[in-house]
Parts: sequence; structure tokens; C-alpha cells
Amino acid sequence: MDNTLNATYLIFDGHVEVDKYRYVYFFITLIVYILIICTNCTIVYLIWIHQNLHEPMYIFIAALLLNSVLFSTMIYPKLLIDFLSKIQVISYSACLFQFYIFYSLGGSEFLLLAAMAYDRYVSICKPLQYASIMRRTTVCIFLILAWTVPACEVAVATGLIVKEKLCSFILKGIFCNNVIYKLQCVISTARIIRDMIILVNIALIPVLFILFTYTRILIISYQSSREFRRKAAQTCLPHLIILINFFCLCSYDVVAVGLESKFPKILQFIMSFQVILYHPLFNPIIYGLKMKEIFKHLKKLFCRRNIK
Repeated sequence: MDNTLNATYLIFDGHVEVDKYRYVYFFITLIVYILIICTNCTIVYLIWIHQNLHEPMYIFIAALLLNSVLFSTMIYPKLLIDFLSKIQVISYSACLFQFYIFYSLGGSEFLLLAAMAYDRYVSICKPLQYASIMRRTTVCIFLILAWTVPACEVAVATGLIVKEKLCSFILKGIFCNNVIYKLQCVISTARIIRDMIILVNIALIPVLFILFTYTRILIISYQSSREFRRKAAQTCLPHLIILINFFCLCSYDVVAVGLESKFPKILQFIMSFQVILYHPLFNPIIYGLKMKEIFKHLKKLFCRRNIK
């Protein structure tokens, strides 16, 4: 690369008629971002202030929602700036940083969901040992690993991308995800193998572990009473819904780069926006409505405000 890293700028080419609809895009995106911040932070606040929510399951939920806030904060402010700008550009170094945070927090999401699945497995399948297994130290270790393992692995991939020569400076997207690979002159077999190993470590293995734990929970529940099955479904169903939703969005993100030429630009724009829209907004809604204790505190919070 002839230019230095900081002097290289990339142009986003995934926007559709931004000159015509810039204020529509801006206000819709701003409203969505505010909703994401408010809904996620409200539930985190409730978990923080209520002692009966200081259990591993709710701590993992709070971590997951904080992850969504960080994820959105890395994407939405830049999008808002781009919608109001005549040219949608980003420096190569900033793009690499966005790429790094995007996949680092994405990997953390899978590991946090795996930790939640393990917590439910111990709670339902080994209730007498729950207190001794899911101690505060165990929870802290899971949280540290969930954020540091993806951060370290994605840092290696990002560091190696810096060394690659660029043959294009136009990104076919609206933010920096794996579409950045399309800018490279050569996509080596070594790079593909390296990224597949990272994908297996921070996504596939956690998903397989989650499927294993929920299969075990399903077997135990099937052999138990109807009331036991009802309680198990009540705590496990929200996690499964979140996992399925997130896995589908991640699958699209991985496949989209290879299929970008087969879809109209407007469809690519809509799908790219859905990757960053549904999940951060979906999480607090599901946990707020489906988790009984959280819903109870939400009702008290808003009923108290209405009375005042």
C-alpha cells in the first residue's frame, strides 16, 4: 500500500438514495439508537438496583445487554454522521477498528449465550449443586473470558489485515464488516483458514455447546412433571429465541459478502441495516417481557411513574 494507514480513506457505497432521503434515514436511525440505549440500559439498571436480580442468570443478561449497547455505539453514531454527509467516507484505520469491535463483540455475544446456557443447565439438571458451581468467582471468570477471548482472536485477524495490500477503496456496505476483505488484492488460503478457525472458536463451538446443554435440559424436563417443564421453558425459551435470532443474522453477515452481486443494492442496504437493528432492540424486549422477575420490576417502575 503506497499510502500510510492513517492517510487512506474508504468510501461507503452501500447507501441507497441518501441525498434524497438523508433526513428520513437520519431520524429513523436516531430514534432506533435512542430506543436501543434506553431499553437496554433500563433493564441493566433494574438488575443493578434490585438484590433479587443479583443472580448469575440476570448478571449474564445484563452483560448481554451492555454488549448490545457497546455494539450499537460503535455503528450508529457513524451512520448518523454519514446520512448527513455529502460523501460517506471513513479512514482505513477507523474502519479496521470498527471491524475489530464488530466481530469482537459479536463473538462475546455467543460466549455470553453459552455461559447463560450452562447456568440454566446447572440450575435445572443439577439444582443441589447450583450454589457451589455457579459462585461469584465462576460468573466473573465466564464474563472475563466472554470478552477477552474474542477480543484477542479478532485482534490477531485485524492485525494481519493491516498488512494486506488494497486494490479498491470502495466498500459495498454501510459499515465495516467482512466486506472489507473485498478491498484486498489477494484473498489467501491462509487467511481463509485463519478466519475459519476464529469462527469455529468464537461462534460454532459455543453454539454446539448451547445445543448440547439445551438438549440435556429438554431430556430432563421431558422426564419430569408438567410444572417442572413449564418453569424450565419459562427460563430457557427467551435465551433460545435470542440465540436463533442472533445466529440467523450472523449467518447472513458471513454469507452476504459472497452473494452481494446477486442481490439488488436496495435489498443489500435493507439486510445490512437489519443486522444492526433487530438484535440490539430485540434483546431487551424479549428479556423484559418473557423473564418474570424483570417484567415484574418493569411494571413497578412504570406504574410508579404513572402514579406520580
